[in-house]
Amino acid sequence: MNKSSQILDDLAQLAGGAAGIVSGVQQQIKDDIKARVEDMATNLDLVPREDFDRIEALLQKALSDQEELKKRLDALEGK
Repeated sequence: MNKSSQILDDLAQLAGGAAGIVSGVQQQIKDDIKARVEDMATNLDLVPREDFDRIEALLQKALSDQEELKKRLDALEGK
C-alpha cells in the first residue's frame, strides 16, 4: 500500500468515526430535549390526552342527555 492510499484510508476511517459521533450526539440531543419537554409538561400540571378525551366524551353525553330531557320536559308542559 502506498502512502497516498494509506492517507485516504485514514481519512475514510476518520470520516466514518466522525459520522458515528455526530449520530450519537444527535440522539443524545433528541433524548435531552424529550426529557426536558416531559419535565416541563409535568411541572405545568397538564392533563394527559386520554383523560381529556374521556372527559370530553362524558361532557358530550351529558349535553346530549340534557337536550333530550329538555325536549321531554317541553313536551310534557305542552310547549
